Amino acid sequence: MFDPVAETMSTDERAALQQARLRELIDRLIAVDGVQGRRLREAGVAGGADVTLADLAKLPTTRKQDLWDAYPFGLLAVPREQVVAVHGSSGTGGRPTLVGYTRDDLALWAAMCARALAAAGATERSTIQNAYGYGLFTGGIGIHQGGIALGATVLPLSSGMTQRQITMLRDLRPDILTCTPSYAIYLGEAIRDAGIDPGELSLTAGVFGAEPWSEALRRQIEDLLPLKALDIYGLSEVIGPGVACECLEAQDGLHVNEDHFLVETLDPTTGEPTPEGMPGDLTFSTPTKQALPLLRYRTGDVASLHSGQCRCGRTLVRMSKVTGRVDDMVVVRGVNVYPSEVEAVLLAHPGVAPHYLVVVDRRAPAARLVVACEVDGDGAAAQATLGAALRERLGLRADVVVVPPGTVPRIEVGKARRRADWTGGEPPLPGLESATEPGTAAT
Repeated sequence: MFDPVAETMSTDERAALQQARLRELIDRLIAVDGVQGRRLREAGVAGGADVTLADLAKLPTTRKQDLWDAYPFGLLAVPREQVVAVHGSSGTGGRPTLVGYTRDDLALWAAMCARALAAAGATERSTIQNAYGYGLFTGGIGIHQGGIALGATVLPLSSGMTQRQITMLRDLRPDILTCTPSYAIYLGEAIRDAGIDPGELSLTAGVFGAEPWSEALRRQIEDLLPLKALDIYGLSEVIGPGVACECLEAQDGLHVNEDHFLVETLDPTTGEPTPEGMPGDLTFSTPTKQALPLLRYRTGDVASLHSGQCRCGRTLVRMSKVTGRVDDMVVVRGVNVYPSEVEAVLLAHPGVAPHYLVVVDRRAPAARLVVACEVDGDGAAAQATLGAALRERLGLRADVVVVPPGTVPRIEVGKARRRADWTGGEPPLPGLESATEPGTAAT
């Protein structure tokens, strides 16, 4: 562990720390007199002393729209000259979400990423091959800073350049690989196709994030690469990667660094807290961030929370893998579907490659679900098996289309594209023309 005192704190000790930090956050937001402070006063909160930790669920929430409305720096809680770095997302529809960082914010972020790397077994003797993208996206620089804080050797390869990645894996023999799960698959397939024995590599663990990914994809990665595949979670609005990470010992839920991030799950429709173990909209408060502290920020990521000590010794609450996004959910004939649910079914079939596209065919009034995938072996048999399995899992019919190997685009840089809408014209992938005509799918 990077910080065993914080990571193994008792429930009562952590609650006392969280309450004190929550009160400090409320005092700062009210003093800044921005949108969050005004909402608190409208809710009858005059200061931090008015609330306890048990009152958290009664406080106003914040959404991405608030950051867009305040673009670029309207939510800052410190003078502009104290901002030493800016990161953010590429944005939906070209609208970036920008987040400022003070020096102390960068130190906090580095410590959180160091915790994540330590949970993956990294030490000061480790070499970390960092294949996350560097730039405005928080992945590359966050992990880089965390590796340095841990005292490890960091190889800042960034994303892409797959042949160079393979050369570094063979020559410098890193033990930790960090990248998106889709790129881990891409890299593993490139190693296999090059005829390289994975046993030649020194990898022990991989820390993969920035995309929702399933247990089935974990097995695919671990079949291709000689490592344990661990999930890491974060987003720029909260701080970046390092908000939560799985541990090497259990690989059973992501430990949330809740001394710095107060986490809740809310019903996406009502906004009410969901019971432990039930999925909901992940919502974070960031009491120790300086430049852009957020109160009850609704991320739109769907996961569940689980308390209790892990066998690694950490007492931090654990979140499940992210099963999807509130805005990524598609409704087909009244059924809610996340791409990750489709992935879990596809990759449970031994002949299905980890490359697929979930297509919502909206060319007729009754939308239908089309799943394009690549299969090694009997495509017709796989079609029937997968169609039945998807119907059982999702509760509706999905038209499975087996496409030739290489049809589904591979992602070397950036995040994998897992779903598409088909509203007319050419299909999102070649070969979907052979699917049933619009309007003929069963209900």
